[in-house]
This record gives sequence, C-alpha cells and structure tokens, in this order.
Amino acid sequence: MTVNRQILLVSRPKGAATLDNFQLAAPEVPALGDGQVLVRNHYLSLDPYMRGRMNDTKSYAPPQPVDTVMIGATVGEIVESLNPDWPVGTKVAAMFGWQEYGISDGSDLRRIGDARLPLSVYLGAAGMPGVTAWYGLNKIIAPKAGETVVVSAASGAVGSVAGQLAKRAGCRVVGIAGGPEKCAYVVDTLGFDACVDYKAGRLDEDLKAALPNGADGYFENVGGAVLDAVLRRMNAHGRIALCGMIAGYEGAPVPLQAPGLLLTQRLLVQGFIVTEHLEVWPEALGALAQALASGELRYRETISQGIESAPAAFLGLLRGENFGKQVVRLI
Repeated sequence: MTVNRQILLVSRPKGAATLDNFQLAAPEVPALGDGQVLVRNHYLSLDPYMRGRMNDTKSYAPPQPVDTVMIGATVGEIVESLNPDWPVGTKVAAMFGWQEYGISDGSDLRRIGDARLPLSVYLGAAGMPGVTAWYGLNKIIAPKAGETVVVSAASGAVGSVAGQLAKRAGCRVVGIAGGPEKCAYVVDTLGFDACVDYKAGRLDEDLKAALPNGADGYFENVGGAVLDAVLRRMNAHGRIALCGMIAGYEGAPVPLQAPGLLLTQRLLVQGFIVTEHLEVWPEALGALAQALASGELRYRETISQGIESAPAAFLGLLRGENFGKQVVRLI
C-alpha cells in the first residue's frame, strides 16, 4: 500500500502559531471507488489566510477542524484513475491540503498545464493569488492611466502581481516591502516606480517622499501601521482593495489610528474574498497565464522541500521570511 504523508492541525494557537500546533501523520492511501482518481500532489501552496482558519472564530469560512489535514491548494498529476473523464497523466489543481496524495471524483479538480509554465506557478501568479490581485485591482481600485497606486507586501505572491497589473494599466506604482533586497526586486525586476522599506523605521517620511501627489488606489495586504501610513497619503475619492490584514493574524489588535480619514477623504474601502467571485476566474486566469508565458508578468518563489517542511515554512511566511510565493515541493 502507498503511504500518504500529511500534516494535521492538532491544536489551536494561543497567540502566535507554533510547530506544536501541527503533527505529521502517514496513513495508507485507500483503494479507489468507481469514478474516483488518485492524484500525486507535486506542490502545496502556503498562504496567509490559513492562519485565520486555525482559530475557532467567526470569519468568512468555517475554522479548520482539529485533527484533520490542514487546508491548502495543491497541483499535481493523476496517477490512478477509475474515471474516463480524468485519465492518468492529467495535471490538475485542487484543494487537497497539506498531504502528498488526494482522492477525487473529478468534481473538485481543475485541469492545468501549459508547457511554457511550471506547475508551481498555478499556485501563485496563475492561481488564486494572481486572481486575487487581478480582481482587487480591476474590480475595486479600477485604476485609470496616470493615477498612483500603492501596493503593500509588494514582493509577495499577490502584491507583486497587483503592482505589475497596475503598471500595465498606465499607473505610477509605489510598493511597500520589508528590507532593501525586496525593495530592489520590486523596482528593478517587477518595474514598480518606487518601493518603501517599512523596516527602515521611516515609513511615514519615506511614503510622503514617494507619493508627492498622494495615492489614488491602494492594494492592502498588511493592515496595522502600514495601513495607517498609507491612509495619511490617500487622495480624495481614493479606492482601497482590502485583501489581507496579516499584521493582525497572530491575534494582536490593529486599530486604525485615524479612521476619520475614511470620511474626510471620502474613501471607498472594499474587503473581498476572491472565491466568492468565481465568475471572473476564467477571464483572469487566461489573461494571467498568457502574460506569464510571454514574459510580461514576472514572479518569484520560495520553495521548501518535503511535506515535513510545511509547518516551519508556514510560520516563516507569517514572519515575512519568504520572498515571493511560498510553496512546498512534495516530489
């Protein structure tokens, strides 16, 4: 029998998440039933939203049950099939979670595969993070050529795509990232016009210098002090796509310092969950895959090896230690 190594959530965090919240298990893969397929997962996606699912609190989705496989997107290949619609060798994306194998009847699988793109990119710029960037920018910020757009977590999986799409729309784009290496990548490789290093201790001053004419749009991934600083630079009738609030994911309160700016600047602030907008996915994925294949859209990955590395890699992601999209190679 084939062993399926997997990572379980075995306890809920009290404050910051720790390695003790996870446990490695290795059950056998059960035999397939009629109409089912067995997928060997090649890559696992690690994303900030997973931290919220570890808590037993009210949110847009139910909490991750304890003693079950951690939630997560995967890409892989069908290695056994009892379903004629899904033959062996088909490359697929799914939500099999933190494990090496997944079983499906095909209803929750998505065909992927372009010879010009590696499988891992379907977990990043050509997957959920890319569609998140596409939706927040085009449907909420709706930038016009000549406007200025700010993107936090600009070197990350979502922010890097959002900023590049804003540049392609004819905007001046200012990123916010942690450290000189990430800021250099944002400007030199991704093509942003400027990048502010929030770790330098001059966030307000540096943002003011980078935004002499203020900001018309803001793609927000962070919250906390970064959100406060950008709010002070927003122009009247600015639009904010609220994608993530990673500054508060470990339970620390992140109150706004000057909420009155939302009124005085007449700002639109729209939170969104991209899985509630599945109608845009085909258009977005098609545009993103084409831009990636042509080299117009750039991306970067941090890859850890083996399912056993997932917990430590995830905790590193929450601390901002990754560079670009964080994935786990499972083969």
